[in-house]
Amino acid sequence: MTQETQAQYTPASFKSDQSVRWCPGCGDHAILNTLHKAMATLGVAPHKTAVISGIGCSSRLPYYMNTYGFHTIHGRAAAIATGFKTANPEMTVWQISGDGDGLAIGGNHFIHAVRRNIDINIILFNNKIYGLTKGQYSPTSDRGFVSKSSPYGTVEDPFIPAELVFGARGNFFARSIDVELQTSQEVLVAAARHKGTSVTEILQNCVIFNNGIHNPITDKEVRADRTIHLRHGEKMLFGKDGNKGLVRDGFLLKAVTVGEDGYTLDDVLVHDAHTPSNFLHQQLAMMDGKEGGLPLAVGVIRDVDAPTYDEAVAAQVEEVRGRKNFRNLREMILAGETWEVK
Repeated sequence: MTQETQAQYTPASFKSDQSVRWCPGCGDHAILNTLHKAMATLGVAPHKTAVISGIGCSSRLPYYMNTYGFHTIHGRAAAIATGFKTANPEMTVWQISGDGDGLAIGGNHFIHAVRRNIDINIILFNNKIYGLTKGQYSPTSDRGFVSKSSPYGTVEDPFIPAELVFGARGNFFARSIDVELQTSQEVLVAAARHKGTSVTEILQNCVIFNNGIHNPITDKEVRADRTIHLRHGEKMLFGKDGNKGLVRDGFLLKAVTVGEDGYTLDDVLVHDAHTPSNFLHQQLAMMDGKEGGLPLAVGVIRDVDAPTYDEAVAAQVEEVRGRKNFRNLREMILAGETWEVK
């Protein structure tokens, strides 16, 4: 065992010396804190880690990391993270994006990173607003949402990040809430250990331009009844007393109370995050936590192994190099038909 693999890291190992410049009370502070803790748990050296972001409040995060970092341009974080990982397959790569940066101008890059299954970890900060540019509605803002750019309410339906991930044939999707520090750390560790594109949506509060947007789900008074923490191999139970569960109702899901209407613990579904079929995973990810409906799912919802883009590219390069006997770019260029201009 090398000295590097024996090294022990703490959250402080991944903190830079920069002053954190987010608004007091912003949910980004909590996400940064849990990312530091997750990295310490993973034990990957800072110099083997890269954090790449686009543009937005969330995209300031690389400045606060004692790792390699790249604050790129609006919407292009996934494209640059893809190139970086393909060129440096030994690195652990994190992509930081907001709902505007990642799903508006960056939407095409987002879905293709997921489709290709490049081995990067995407953290999507979802506050349903453009914060850095001062309060315009974003691709995840609800229909009818009043903002500076929609003073009479939006007339369009929002993207649901989970739906995009599943539509792009994603193999890992998790969700957390900024105030759920332990859950966020848990899912970020799982995301990093997954080989392939991992997408972790974190519901984050913007205290200035969209304060309380997630409160109907995240308030302490209702959170236990309107969210369900999914863990692989465990019963899908939730509620303040832990006596509510999810059962099958034909092809649909149904929330029931164990011990009422003939339902027992045996009827409650067991979460299988690793099954290749994404039908149930998509149903779980699309639950919205609204009053009277099914609870919002947090935790690791889908975690399935599949071939990764970066490994496939590396294998292809080695195969062609061995077959063509190219050792470098010059040899490749001179291997074909050439002529000399005198």
